[in-house]
Formats: sequence, C-alpha cells, structure tokens
Amino acid sequence: MTVPAQHPEFARIAARVNNWGRWGAEDEIGTLNLVTDAVVREAAATVTTGRRVPLALPLQQDGVQTGMIPGRVNPLHTMVALNLEMFGPGTVATNDDAVTMGLQAATHWDGLAHVSHGGRLYNGRPAATVTAHGGAAFSGIDKSRTVVSRGVLLDVARARGEERLAGDHAVSPEDLDAAEEFAGTRVRAGDIVLVRTGQLRRYLAGDKSGYAYPSPGLSLRTPAWFHARDVAAVANDTLTFEIFPPEVENLWLPVHALHLVEMGMLQGQNWNLEELSTACAHEGRYAFLLTAQPEPFTGGTGAPVAPVAVL
Repeated sequence: MTVPAQHPEFARIAARVNNWGRWGAEDEIGTLNLVTDAVVREAAATVTTGRRVPLALPLQQDGVQTGMIPGRVNPLHTMVALNLEMFGPGTVATNDDAVTMGLQAATHWDGLAHVSHGGRLYNGRPAATVTAHGGAAFSGIDKSRTVVSRGVLLDVARARGEERLAGDHAVSPEDLDAAEEFAGTRVRAGDIVLVRTGQLRRYLAGDKSGYAYPSPGLSLRTPAWFHARDVAAVANDTLTFEIFPPEVENLWLPVHALHLVEMGMLQGQNWNLEELSTACAHEGRYAFLLTAQPEPFTGGTGAPVAPVAVL
C-alpha cells in the first residue's frame, strides 16, 4: 500500500492544487465559494427551452451497491403506517414510510469530511474531528451552501465516438480538453462539471458487478485541470469516481484525497448522465442551469442528491 503524501507525483499535484487558507482558516465549504451571485445569474441565463433533465438514480433496494464498500447499504424502504385512521374511525387516513440507507448509496455528493490523508481533512482540520456520535464537526455536508450553478457536461465517451469507455480508461486532461472542444463551451470559474464515461450503462443494463469493477474514471492528473479552471464541483457516472482499480498500483483513492482534502471540492458519484447526453446532443449545447443541493444531514460526510439540469 502506498501512502499518498509519500508518492512523488501525488505530492507534487497536492502542492499545486492545495486551497487551504484560500478562503480563510475557518472556511468549511472550499470551492463552493466560487459559486457567486454573478455565476448563478449567468447560469440562469443559459435556460432557453425550460427542458428539465433528472440526473438521479431511483432510491431502491436493488440499487448500485454490491457490498464492495462496507456499510454502504442500498435503501431499505419500509411502511410504518398503512391507512392509519389516527384520529378515529372514518377520519383521514395516513401512510408513512421510513428508509435505512447509506447516505452515499445512490446518486450523491461526497462531502469534504468523507476522506482524510496524513491525519488531515480539508483546510488542515484534524481527521479526529469526525466522530462516531457527532459525525463531521467541520465541513459536514450540511455546511454546503445551495449548490446551484452553471453545469457543463463533458461527454468524454460521446466525444470519443464511444457509448462507454473501456474499464481500464483513465480519463485524462487531454480527454477533458477534447470533450470541452466537442461541447463548444469553455469551463469557467464556479462551474459544476459533469464527466460522462458511459459506465452507468452497465448498471442500467442489469450488470451491477460490471458497473462497479473494473471502471473507467478520473485520472490522477485531472485535479490540476479542475483547479486551473476554478471548478466548483465535479460529478460523474461511476461508482468510484476515479479509475478503479487505480492507475498507480496500490495508490488507493488519490483523486478523492486531492479533490476533497487538498482542494475542498465536492465530488459526486452515480449520476445518471444518459438522458442528459442525449438532450445536449439534440440541442447542440452542453451548458445549463444545474440544481444539486445535497440533503442537509447534520455532520454527514456525504448525502443523497436529486440533481436536475435545466436547459
């Protein structure tokens, strides 16, 4: 097993993209600071047709989780009241339900306290501030401001003329450049970037194991690309976000560490970008208003989200 900080390339990239102190020593939201009022006004201006495209997977027991990630259980939906006439016979009857699930089970954001390395979270906070009973004392998912901005789909698979990238494909900065050119738009400060690999097609076809592993995903070299563009958040259509197994042997989840710990940037997984890919290709544009507010679980290290792209 390779310790991230001891890997020369990781250490070099970490020093280049580190945002600790950029928005002050007390900051807990990282690159979401880049989503200004002006950015949101410009995002709203992208809406021309009003077409709304949902990007979330259904929350269901037969979800994407296979047990590979301990404790990340698919939603277990139970009814706790069935046509209950709470106030007596003949009164209005109610139905209520409850759910047990991993907060990162389906379409979700990883919060900044989701991972640590070297004993530190984003902005130098001690990893020990995440506790069994309180969760994340700093940078919990509940600290995220309203996640609304201009979304840009970088459809790497479509730009390469492929339905789905191969399982061993590490999405590179060159891939992002090519997808940006294909999209005909420039990623800019405060944008939320959605990277489509086509991998979710495996899950939608019923191949849960094939969806999980092996999987294309973001390369170790891509965080510097997002940092240079001042991207506010990044999500994609895979289970692990970054290429899995890792491109550097025994260097596990380095992109998570760079995004969440060094940059302070939300990272999303299991986003369904298939309908959006079709819609953007049909309309000939790849920028839109994106609403993607995580559920505000106090102290959560991640949370489900039901994103909507509005074209």
